[in-house]
Amino acid sequence: MDDRVPAGHYTHYMLWCSYYSGKMQAYLGYKEIPHTNVEPKWRDLASTIYPKTGIMKVPTIRTPDGQWMVDSTPMIDWFEQRFPAGAVVPEDAYQAFFCRLLEDYADEWLWRPALYYRWAFREDALTLSHRFAQTFLQDWIMPAWVMAAFGRRRQYRIYVAGDGVTAANREHVEQTYIGTLDRLEAILSRQAFLLGDKPSLVDFGFFASMFRHFSQDPTPSRIMHMRAPNVYAWLGRLWSARASRVYGQWAPPGTLPPGWTALLQEIGQTYLPYLHANAVAWKEKRRRLDVEVQSVAYRNLPVVQYRVWCRQELQRRHGELPASAREQVDATLRETGCLEPFLRDGVIESGLHTQAPPPLCQPRAMGAAERFAGYVTGTHWHTPRAFLR
Repeated sequence: MDDRVPAGHYTHYMLWCSYYSGKMQAYLGYKEIPHTNVEPKWRDLASTIYPKTGIMKVPTIRTPDGQWMVDSTPMIDWFEQRFPAGAVVPEDAYQAFFCRLLEDYADEWLWRPALYYRWAFREDALTLSHRFAQTFLQDWIMPAWVMAAFGRRRQYRIYVAGDGVTAANREHVEQTYIGTLDRLEAILSRQAFLLGDKPSLVDFGFFASMFRHFSQDPTPSRIMHMRAPNVYAWLGRLWSARASRVYGQWAPPGTLPPGWTALLQEIGQTYLPYLHANAVAWKEKRRRLDVEVQSVAYRNLPVVQYRVWCRQELQRRHGELPASAREQVDATLRETGCLEPFLRDGVIESGLHTQAPPPLCQPRAMGAAERFAGYVTGTHWHTPRAFLR
């Protein structure tokens, strides 16, 4: 791994086809935070990043003073405190809450269609598997074509079949992407960015899937180019945006752009009911769950502890709102069908990050067996997981 990073720079370990790496690249670029992008190989993850962070994932950031960070949203919050110029989270409590809700939806609910389009279509799977084999996996001893074939089977098993996609619901998965494109296109045909005329947290949340997956993988990119040209133009605009340039304003405090109503209605019908079902399954110590959204069934989904924490964090921020802002937030949540699934059964504790909240990691000693296991299998996408009885 290339450690020749200029003094004072953050080291951003990333992959050029990675969902959350693209999100962090766009954010670091917009904030003009001095950083160097480093694309690690699989061996680098096992030997360097894994012992420092406990996971074999990117994006990972090493600070100039040697600290290590993971998890894109907490990393953005960490940087916002230290680089306040060009803030991406509004001071207005009403707007800030909905920015965080939409960003969480974009991060987590669009994950399934993004991975589905990448690994369920032959052209896309061949393109990406060969790219992985020739870059990220090039230090394995097996030939690139063998690694590519292995990668295609593994990724489909984990990210498509393993995430509940079947012939019965694949149309709904595709509509999740197409419907999101249409809703974003309606907003971006009227304004430069999603909250107004300058970037916000919501832009970076949606950028993750829209840039690295949907706009670049063969099948979804053709759909975007034809169906949502303003979304495609927005990706380039956000990629080149810099906080030091003069931009306009967000929507007036206490308001949201008109097109956000449709996004929130979708969240109320899909993501929030799923988050609740996942949290209940976690509380009941189940490993898998079934859930129905918009009259479409998803069976045998993995129970994801991290998403229990996402729900818990949104509820925490909701509880910390000033009374007047909470009243206004609740009115909008109620009008869009979000309030009931959001508050159903109250706070369900995730048991995650009880000692050291993200993004900073604590390096730890790692035995040869654990390191070998990580090298061979990697870190599962829905890690961390509890050890259930």
